[in-house]
Amino acid sequence: MADVLDELAELLTGIHRLVRRRLRVGLVGPRLRGAQVELLKLVGARPGVRISAAAEQLYLAGNTVSTLVNQLVEAGLLRRETAPDDRRAGLLYLTPAAERRMRVWQERRRDLMRARLHQLSMEDRAALAAAVPALRRLAQGMREEIDET
Repeated sequence: MADVLDELAELLTGIHRLVRRRLRVGLVGPRLRGAQVELLKLVGARPGVRISAAAEQLYLAGNTVSTLVNQLVEAGLLRRETAPDDRRAGLLYLTPAAERRMRVWQERRRDLMRARLHQLSMEDRAALAAAVPALRRLAQGMREEIDET
């Protein structure tokens, strides 16, 4: 079982890295690190999210997220506004440039994955589809474990 767990962890990491590399090719704009993309995805899903809530959601230190926010604001991809109810809190929004970039990135990722999946046999595609619920439960269990600490 340990071999399967090690291989699964390595494969998931490798697939994630390969997808990022493929999507960077021909992408216009500054190259983004994984944490920056994760923050942009979160803000896209939750416009107006507070910086503190983003840090909690991403399991990152507040100062780390503040650094990411500053980088993305400087790159013209994120807009920070002062919360009306607490002048110390920042609310985050994607800029139109970030919205376009994220939309293009998602479309390219979907196209890349679709093309690669279609190269697999029907049996392999069915096995991957069947594994998704178990992988989702695995991720949820890991999130819950982190939340408990």
